[in-house]
Amino acid sequence: MPIWLRRHQQQFAPLIFLAPAGLMFTLYVVLPIFQSVSISFVAWDGLGEKTYIGLANYSELLNDDAFYTSLKNNVIWLVLYMLAIPAGLFAALYLNQTVRGIRIYKSLFFFPFVISQVVVGLVFAWFYDPSNGLMNILLESVGLGPIAVLADETLATYGIILAGLWPQTAYCMILYLTGLNALDAEQIEAGRLDGARGWRMLWYIILPQLRPATFIAFVVTVIGALRSFDLVSTMTDGGPWGSTRVLAFLMYEQAFSEYGFRMGYGAAIAVVLFAIMMIYITAFLCKMYRDEKGR
Repeated sequence: MPIWLRRHQQQFAPLIFLAPAGLMFTLYVVLPIFQSVSISFVAWDGLGEKTYIGLANYSELLNDDAFYTSLKNNVIWLVLYMLAIPAGLFAALYLNQTVRGIRIYKSLFFFPFVISQVVVGLVFAWFYDPSNGLMNILLESVGLGPIAVLADETLATYGIILAGLWPQTAYCMILYLTGLNALDAEQIEAGRLDGARGWRMLWYIILPQLRPATFIAFVVTVIGALRSFDLVSTMTDGGPWGSTRVLAFLMYEQAFSEYGFRMGYGAAIAVVLFAIMMIYITAFLCKMYRDEKGR
């Protein structure tokens, strides 16, 4: 081993261990992002020759009603999906107890996350079934008529989001359970001696220590909201009349379905989706940085 390498082996060791993961991340994440950006400037059916058309795909997006419907739905997804974070936190606080049978309860709460999104979509499609679905059976038992959630343009998107919140809340719960297990017991004891109880203990002692878990939960929830393709495809296939389309589904529809094979246009939608994701996450990072700097 060279002398200079032996002297700096502690500095180089982390880089050597990170190199394989960094290489895979570059090959399968970073490079495809740049490829998608480049493809968004061409007209291409995926097989033939690429034709450079500049910003024509983006210009067409600005005049596409389906794009605006999908964008609006994605905003709704982003706003309502944030409910998974506080819901996961309160579920974790409830389950972070040493009582009899708590492992069974944890398994039941975690179960939605380990099953496929397609299965979740099918379960909720049956749940919303207007003829013999459980939801409408319960409504009829209290004298209310059946509601065809997935056939109603105004309700279908919210019905799908509710289905997505089920496994997403379970994932946030696991993140917070991990964070709760790593809390500083001395800070909690000091807070109790100072008279902190209930909400004050949660707000001033526990939540500040859960910032890393909150950050991960936020990022994962944003990504989950923006890549909401499988539930839409399984439950409504973008209907009724395209009212539940989201950008990921529209991208697939334009680039890979029998209606499209327009790779350039689909890539332009993907770039817009990526930009929204980065803006949302960057704004949250800046807020966290300002909060930490102000402490």
